[in-house]
Amino acid sequence: MELFGGIEPLALAADALSLLALLGLFELATPRRGKGPAYWAFNLVLSTLLFAVTLYFKNFGTVATYTALGNLGQVLGVRESVKGTIRPLDYLYFADLAAFAAVWAARRRRGSAPDGRRSLYKPLAAVLCLAGAAGSLWFVREAEATKSELAQAESVGLFNYQVVSAIKSYEEDKEIASGSIADTIAQTKALQASYPYGGAGAGGTPDGFGAMRGMNLIVVQLEAFQNFPIRLKLGDQEVTPVLNRLVDEGWYAPHFFQQIGQGNTSDAEFIANTSIYPTGTIAMSTGYGNRRLPSLPRLLQQQGYSAYTFHINNVGFWDRNKLYPALGFDKYYDKPYFHNDHFNSFGASDEELYRTAVDKLSETAAEGGAFYAHLVTTSNHSPFRIPKDKQALTLPDELEGTVIGDYLQSVHYTDWAVGRLIDGLKEKGLWDRTALVLYGDHFGLQPQDTDPALIQEQLGIKYDKRVSRLNIPLVIRYPGQQPRTIENTGGQMDLLPTLANLLGIRPEDGGVLPFGRDLLNTGRNVIGMRYYLPTGSFLNDEILFVPDKGFEDGEAIDLDTLQPVADFSKHREDYEYMLQLMALSDDYVKLLPKR
Repeated sequence: MELFGGIEPLALAADALSLLALLGLFELATPRRGKGPAYWAFNLVLSTLLFAVTLYFKNFGTVATYTALGNLGQVLGVRESVKGTIRPLDYLYFADLAAFAAVWAARRRRGSAPDGRRSLYKPLAAVLCLAGAAGSLWFVREAEATKSELAQAESVGLFNYQVVSAIKSYEEDKEIASGSIADTIAQTKALQASYPYGGAGAGGTPDGFGAMRGMNLIVVQLEAFQNFPIRLKLGDQEVTPVLNRLVDEGWYAPHFFQQIGQGNTSDAEFIANTSIYPTGTIAMSTGYGNRRLPSLPRLLQQQGYSAYTFHINNVGFWDRNKLYPALGFDKYYDKPYFHNDHFNSFGASDEELYRTAVDKLSETAAEGGAFYAHLVTTSNHSPFRIPKDKQALTLPDELEGTVIGDYLQSVHYTDWAVGRLIDGLKEKGLWDRTALVLYGDHFGLQPQDTDPALIQEQLGIKYDKRVSRLNIPLVIRYPGQQPRTIENTGGQMDLLPTLANLLGIRPEDGGVLPFGRDLLNTGRNVIGMRYYLPTGSFLNDEILFVPDKGFEDGEAIDLDTLQPVADFSKHREDYEYMLQLMALSDDYVKLLPKR
């Protein structure tokens, strides 16, 4: 019910057949002695699995596969966030265990406990196993050729969906093994050339080319930072006064969106530095940290830059110890480099992140070298409970003690800390020769915490559970620029080509194939998404489109009015284009050479 919004008879039948096969196999494989404890263990594992899948769907909006469940160990690093999404109803998965335990205890007190050595009749168990397996196989074979993961899981059931995913992965890997990266690059360029992106720079010198040439570059990835707090006021208080000033002085993209996959924050780091789509089947740091990734650090190193990344967590979290060398950073600064001021469960605050980064970067600058630094913040991580002495935003009574109120309070601190970064750069004499770029890694507010009508009433803004949730800010500030609003739609994939253009670098000259676009030289844009929304979802300059089993039964939302769009047939070209481009991106990253 949690996954499909109600009871789906087909999915229920498919899962019942899968369980029948598993139970039959379990009965045949389990010795007579100890069958009781074995079945208790089976029930506990199944209940825990369903509980985990439900929480996964709440947090990520997609059906967990065996690859995602394999990364459950990373949950310990964000356990406070996960706790916030658990509801009492979720524990119903364990209700049968409690009921069986009560019956067992009652019968034991009466001296009539069941004989744990009894077993089902073996031939019957074999028949049930074969019947369940045959039924499951039928569902797997009849799985519709849909790109939407949720629709596919709905048609074949949760357990059979794992089999379908494994088969799909095997077939893709087999196809990749015989592929050619040169052919994939050629196909990608031909496909991109066929799309009518247009733009001011088409056929000539690109707009803004080299405007930041030779400048230091600091890119700040803001944790869980959505776009709606920008320019938002609570009474006379600005929620983000520092970012508002940067927006007014620099370049701002209000229609900018997350495009992350399974790796969440680490995927945002990957995308920003590669302009390659996450595959959606595994965190990119885990699955592709063994590759030599064409990247922004490597592009800038060819121009004489040093490249560093700063993150206050342990570098092993989400396999960043693999990701950072794969991206080619000269050095990473992780937990041991920061003073733990116990801001939240991650440890060091954004203030401490920025203080350490400015100190280290000033040392590079003193040696006469230009630098690129990627700073990953964590202070705005859910559940957004920051220390009392850092709560500087005065909330109206109706927001006190609410998730939205806590979020805005946390965002206000994050914004204030950016001000400390700017102050530090000024003190070290770096501000007037440094470009500063800030963007969100992913949304902060979960759908269950954001009633659009309530947000409109309390904050006076329009809000959509998909468009507004996935909308993150992008702000670019560099010395000497004129203020500008980038009106067309963009995404994290577009960061690398946009920054490369401003730095006076052509990505292809440095061996980088961007799957995103330079936003300054794109007249019409389209970006794909395959996590939190099903594969085939896209945003162009007009709509967010979300498929069901395919294009015809999908739905669209107008990006300006946030209202449903009844006739979206003219956007079929974008749907088909993005499916092809994302498939080529998958081929490309899988064909990259290993380190």
